[in-house]
Amino acid sequence: MKKRSMWSGALLSTVLLGSLLLSACGSGSGSAPAAGGSGGKKEFTYAMSGVYKPFSFKENGTLTGFDVEIGQALAEKMGMTAVPITNPFETIIQGLNSNKYDSIIGSLTVTEERQKAVAFTNPYYRSGSQIFVNEDNTTIKSKEDLKGKKIGVVKASNYLDWAKKLTDEDKITQYDSDITALLDLPTGRLDAVITDQVVGLRFIKEGAGKVKDVGEPLSFDEQAIAVRKDDKESVERINKALDEIVKDGTYAKISEKWFGRDILQKQ
Repeated sequence: MKKRSMWSGALLSTVLLGSLLLSACGSGSGSAPAAGGSGGKKEFTYAMSGVYKPFSFKENGTLTGFDVEIGQALAEKMGMTAVPITNPFETIIQGLNSNKYDSIIGSLTVTEERQKAVAFTNPYYRSGSQIFVNEDNTTIKSKEDLKGKKIGVVKASNYLDWAKKLTDEDKITQYDSDITALLDLPTGRLDAVITDQVVGLRFIKEGAGKVKDVGEPLSFDEQAIAVRKDDKESVERINKALDEIVKDGTYAKISEKWFGRDILQKQ
C-alpha cells in the first residue's frame, strides 16, 4: 500500500507538471495575439495639438476636427482602429520619435529641417503662410510693414521662422494656439499674426474676431503626415489609403464640411 501510494503521488506530480507545462506553452502562444490586442484591429495612433481649430480641437469634451476625421478615414481604409492623441505641438516630433504614437496628422508643414527627423507621406492638404491683422489696421499692408511690429505665432512652427525674418525677436510672442493669437489682435497686444491661411480665413468666416488678411501669402506650403524616419512601410500604407479616400470622394466630403472647398488642390 505504501509503495502504491508513493507511485500514485509520483504519477499525480507528473500529471500536474505536464499540465503546467502545457499551460505555460498555451500562455506563451496567447501572449502574442493579433496586433492591437484581444484579436482586434491594429491601432492607428496619430497625434495632433488638439488646440488648432478647425483641424483639431475639443468640442463638448470630444476631440474633433479635420485632422481627426482624416485619420479616421485613413484608418478605415487600412483596416485599423483610429486612435487620435493630443500632444503639445512644440514637442510633437519628439513624441513620435520616442514611440508615444505612430504618426502625426497635425498640420505639419514639410520642410527640409523636419525631413531630417521624420519621414513624410504625400501631402494631405495645401495652404500658405498668411499675415493677419486687426480689421481697422491701416499701417500693415504687406510683409515689408512688419519690421519692428509685434507678431504672434505658434510655438516651434514655420510661422515662427517667418516672424524672425520680418521683425525683431523680442517683438515675437509665441502661443500654444493660433486661435489664441488671433484673438489677441483686437486687444493691442499684437500688431499681426502669421498663421496658416486656411485657419485665419476660417476664423474670419466664423466671425470669431474682427480680423483681416493682408498682402500675398508668404509661402505656399504642403502639409503631410509624419512617421518615424525608417518606417517606410507606414509611408506606403498611408499613401495608399490617402489615394483611396481622395478617389472615392471621402476626402472631398470631409474637406467641404470643414472648409467649404477641397484644400488638397493647389492654390
